[in-house]
Amino acid sequence: MTLKFGTDGVRGVANVELTPELVQALGRAAARVLGGPSFVVGRDTRVSGPTLQAALASGLAAQGADVIDLGVVPTPAVAHASATLGLPAAMISASHNPYTDNGVKFFLPGGRKLSDEVEAALEAALETALETPPTQQPEGGRAAPPGPRPQGVDSRYEAHVQASLEGRTLEGLHVVVDCANGAGSVVAPRVLKALGAAVDVLHAEPDGVNINAGCGSTYPASLQQAVVDRKADVGLALDGDADRVLAVDHTGALVDGDQLMALLALDLRDRGGLHGDTLVVTVMSNLGLRLAMADAGVAVHETQVGDRYVLEALEANGWSLGGEQSGHVIFRDLATTGDGLLTGVQVLDVLRRRGRPLADLAAVMTRLPQVLRNVRVASRDGLDEARPVWDAVAAVEQRLGRQGRVLLRPSGTEPVVRVMVEAGDEATAAAAADELAAAVGEWGKLAATT
Repeated sequence: MTLKFGTDGVRGVANVELTPELVQALGRAAARVLGGPSFVVGRDTRVSGPTLQAALASGLAAQGADVIDLGVVPTPAVAHASATLGLPAAMISASHNPYTDNGVKFFLPGGRKLSDEVEAALEAALETALETPPTQQPEGGRAAPPGPRPQGVDSRYEAHVQASLEGRTLEGLHVVVDCANGAGSVVAPRVLKALGAAVDVLHAEPDGVNINAGCGSTYPASLQQAVVDRKADVGLALDGDADRVLAVDHTGALVDGDQLMALLALDLRDRGGLHGDTLVVTVMSNLGLRLAMADAGVAVHETQVGDRYVLEALEANGWSLGGEQSGHVIFRDLATTGDGLLTGVQVLDVLRRRGRPLADLAAVMTRLPQVLRNVRVASRDGLDEARPVWDAVAAVEQRLGRQGRVLLRPSGTEPVVRVMVEAGDEATAAAAADELAAAVGEWGKLAATT
């Protein structure tokens, strides 16, 4: 079987869907499509990581590519190594998913994620690789597993994050960091302490199966409680590969990616660093963020879901900041991908420079209630021409006005249409979402019989 690439590489149940055989073939395909002569490869803390990393390395080596093995590192550290070395790279991780899943995401030389066109070429090459044996047999020990990890990878990435503060420190801040038992378990506490913060650490003892298990950005409840109990100034919740972060204010309230982007955008704008006075977000960002930016005179540019689309927009237009509600935030002048630790450090820097608590700074925007309905249909084809559905959408949008928003989009991986409604209150959003879900359901039934 062949897994399709999603918004962030390919993922599946380790050793069931994402088998070593498939990953070995994926390595051969990547070497053909992305070139070489070497690949930078890292992984998170999942128990399946070493096996799948070895399989990927074997596939790369079978096509003549050398492998630079970084071992367990955050995804942004892999991207940073790719950028500094000018080499393609791969990260073995399923991000915020449970340990049973794993995945592979690739970077072009320079640390950029793949475009749609390159992903399509890689999928086609994978199909071919699964059907044919390696075309090139490396000589001698070339196909052996990679050697020891190079010295200094962690320190160069850590130095890069620390240097982003331009000599400032985080002294005087008490921070609780939840490492999700993932790839940031060593690096994140070390960087925060080196910058002078008082640091309490949660969930930084990975055992291969506890990654994201009731912790991290997907399950921040224990962090919220710890921040209150320990009277800390702020909490940071990473995910399994440390490319995203959510925050917790001193009251224990969760501060999501939209709120972080809002306060960061205004701080950058005030310091002359928000190029074009524009923030890039995806279609899933809350209407409250858009309204807050409009009130502040900051333009908002919207992309489809996926931080790689955010980066494409940033680079195409010379803008400096963008991200996703989930906590993927990209500082284009500092990184080529979402970086949870870097984002956390930048947020803490804003708190220290402004001398205000996170709760005050995050209040720059008000999150509007957001209701999501997933409507299963026989086929997603034809939704764009479904006149009754779009008439219903137009009617709802007219009722909601400026204080509401509707988003309908087909899932990229399953026969589901996602209906999202935002409104001034939960009841209004839920009623509108139910109304539109019913319209989509009726269209789905008619489409299935024609």
